[in-house]
Amino acid sequence: MPVNDDLKPRAWTVSALCRAMADTLDAQFNPVTVRGEVSGFSRAASGHCYFSIKDDTGQIRCAMFRRAASLMDFAPRDGELVEVRGRLGVYEARGDLQLIVESMQRAGQGALFEQFLRLKAKLETEGLFDPAHKRLLPAQPRAIGVVTSPGAAAWHDVMTALQRRVPHIPVLMVPALVQGVSAPATLAQALLNLYAFTAEDNPLSPPVDVILLVRGGGSMEDLWSFNDENLARVIAQSPVPLICGVGHETDFTIADFVADVRAPTPTAAAEMAASDRGVALEALSVLEHRLTRGLLRQQDRQAQRLDSVAARWGVGLARQHERQVQRLNAMATRLSRPQALLGQHSQWLDRLAHRLQAGVQSQAIGSGHQLTRLEDRLSFNRGQQVQQRAQRLERAALRLSSVDPRQVLERGYAWLSDEHGQALTHAAQFQAGQAVRATLADGDVPLKVQG
Repeated sequence: MPVNDDLKPRAWTVSALCRAMADTLDAQFNPVTVRGEVSGFSRAASGHCYFSIKDDTGQIRCAMFRRAASLMDFAPRDGELVEVRGRLGVYEARGDLQLIVESMQRAGQGALFEQFLRLKAKLETEGLFDPAHKRLLPAQPRAIGVVTSPGAAAWHDVMTALQRRVPHIPVLMVPALVQGVSAPATLAQALLNLYAFTAEDNPLSPPVDVILLVRGGGSMEDLWSFNDENLARVIAQSPVPLICGVGHETDFTIADFVADVRAPTPTAAAEMAASDRGVALEALSVLEHRLTRGLLRQQDRQAQRLDSVAARWGVGLARQHERQVQRLNAMATRLSRPQALLGQHSQWLDRLAHRLQAGVQSQAIGSGHQLTRLEDRLSFNRGQQVQQRAQRLERAALRLSSVDPRQVLERGYAWLSDEHGQALTHAAQFQAGQAVRATLADGDVPLKVQG
């Protein structure tokens, strides 16, 4: 039986069917707002973004062109819950259903952001954000406290940075939940527990000088625990400087505003807590160099002072030696006078002998014996006088030798003088601790009076 052509189904071309589907979707649904998780997000070199938005049982391909993407105030990440607004259509080249996204925001951001702004304004009015309350971080803390989840990547990042920069500083970690309904209470309690270790007489030695409150990045809902009012007030009570490193650089929480310092990431918080050990070692090296130069300069000054004192002592000893030589010369001069007198007497006796001899020649032969006796007496007297003069001269020489300082020193005596070169001859001139120099026959010896 022939089929009526009017009853046959219409045969669509593929492109016509795609356009018809697109028209139908546009008429029935557009514009549309969809909530779901981001999946497979990528940004092309052209600036266009491509991803899927999904829930537990379905997903829709999405395209977001460069103009709309440039208006976003955050960077979408896979798994993040978002709300997108756009127009459903059909990508004719593949026949796929797709959503052309015109705007995107984190899901629930509007309501949460309003709560955030209200709490921020309230605490700011109370002065919790006042810059005058912000404290400077210690350059070299004795110990560092950390509040975070022990299983979070933030704890690993913080410890990695601290081990690299300041491995010698002890770290005390107090665990807490960083996400969920119970997180604000556990964070506040962890901080209060950590405050007990900041006192000088705390059970831990040394005391904690700085505290890190850290958590990795996430959506506004993930970080909402750090926007709690009670937690903000506990942070404001911190007895030591507190660094808040929550989320990424673009994330802000109430805890960031209350803390003494806000760090863009947990790693940055750790780097702010303590300066690099290498910097400290370099500073110590500079100080060591300066100290060494100062010691060398002081040593040079003391050496010059010692040389000056030694020179003054040398001049004093030379002067004393010169005076002794002069005294010896004077004594030798005085001793030479008896010898000259003895020579004069001998000459006088010789002349007298000649006169007597000339006189007796005219005497009789009988007087010869008397003359001989006189000559013998005269010779005896002259010899006796010569012998007496010689003995006196010898005794004078012995006395002169006995007072020669060099002979005295050779017999074991010493010449004592003070630091100014003045002779010390009486016990009353000595004092305990006094520096004394002893001059011996072969050199000088520095001494110190013990008592």
